[in-house]
Parts: sequence; structure tokens; C-alpha cells
Amino acid sequence: MRRLIIALAAASALGISFCPTDAAARRTRAAVADSVPSWDETESCRAAAMAGHETPSERLKGCLASEQRTREELDKNWSTFPAADRVGCVKSLTFSPTYTELATCLEMRRDLKNSRDAKPPDTNPSH
Repeated sequence: MRRLIIALAAASALGISFCPTDAAARRTRAAVADSVPSWDETESCRAAAMAGHETPSERLKGCLASEQRTREELDKNWSTFPAADRVGCVKSLTFSPTYTELATCLEMRRDLKNSRDAKPPDTNPSH
């Protein structure tokens, strides 16, 4: 019983030490907000290469090129997206993230905000 208590205490202590602090979370958010994250798209593109009509090597090459172009566009436009959207979109892509998914998330958030901010059409014409 004593060993169990010691083991549970040790596991608990280790778990607490690996939890991010508020300062670490703020640094992570700041880093994401400042620049486009660096992801290795090889695995995601390799999986996508298995589907489609082209040969897998052509599909892989095309996918990687497309992701690179999308990342370059994100680099150019990164500062035009609100920091909260940048952080939110990056955090939402947890499994094999792609730049295409990130760009789509950011564009959807932007478009939703723009549609909410748009003046509603005049539904009562008085002409």
C-alpha cells in the first residue's frame, strides 16, 4: 500500500511539472500570433497521394508544392488576420495540420466577421 501511495504521489508530481504555466501558454500564443507555424507536410501529403488519379509520386509532389504556395501566401497575409483568429485556427488543427486548412479557417473567420459587420440590405424600400 505504501508503494502505491508513493507511486501515485510521484505520478501526480510529474504530471503537475509537465503542465504548461500561464507564462508558457502566453509565449506559445505570442509565437503563433507573430508568424505562420512551421509544419512538415510530408505525411499529410503522402496520405493524400494515395488517393486520386495521378501516380502517387506526382500527387505527392503536387501536394507539397501546393502547401508551399499556401504557406507563402499565409506569410504575406499573416498580419492581416486578427491575432485571436490566428491562435484559434492553429489550436483547432491538432491532427496532421495543413496550411490549406489553416488558410481556410482564417478565411472563414474573416468572412463570418465581415458578414456580421455588413449593413443589412434595406428590406423596406420606400421608393
